[in-house]
Amino acid sequence: MLPRLLLLTCGLLSFAATAANERYRLDPVHTRVLFSIEHAGFSHALGTVSGSEGVLDFDPQDWANARLDVAVPITRLDLGDDKWNQATLARNLLDGERFPQARFVSSRVKPIDASHARVFGQLTLRGVSREVALEVTLNALKRHPLPPFRRTAGFSATTTLSRADFGISAWPSVIGDKVELRIEAEAVRDAGAEAPPATSEPTPAPDSSLEDAADAALKSATETGKHP
Repeated sequence: MLPRLLLLTCGLLSFAATAANERYRLDPVHTRVLFSIEHAGFSHALGTVSGSEGVLDFDPQDWANARLDVAVPITRLDLGDDKWNQATLARNLLDGERFPQARFVSSRVKPIDASHARVFGQLTLRGVSREVALEVTLNALKRHPLPPFRRTAGFSATTTLSRADFGISAWPSVIGDKVELRIEAEAVRDAGAEAPPATSEPTPAPDSSLEDAADAALKSATETGKHP
């Protein structure tokens, strides 16, 4: 009996730890990936990718159990020039036609302090998966000041990739290998997890046991002629 009780207790504790995470969804409007890469030694070309979507399970008191799954629409990259965008999405580089999305799925999180963590995960780009580590900063976690006033988490993250690691090796004399990424993200808590407005008063659920007792008392009083 005791071993079974211990197993049950451990299971409940594990469930409680998982349940503490709240589910957030990335806001594609306020989430953007900035990338920087050397251009023939003259400058570092800057581009952005907007419209990322994904799910974050997160408890700020327990970074280690956070989970992240994000899809990045590579075909929405912008280098500031249409022809340059098309060249970057061509088959010998990002091959956007066959691989229109990149995906990052976290595997583990190493907390650093209350607002910083290192998030490890698999990045799949151009059909190749490699482990990368994101240096993540939690900027804010609070109710958004604008309608619909949803609880929102804001993050900044950085990492550096080798494009050759993902099979993107064309034009090595013109395009650098090191790609620096900066990510600005906002994630909104799922509507189903939102607390009711502060002005609303919750209606207590009826207590069936009290109702049964009241019915029994009323029935007894009726049978004896002693009405309340």
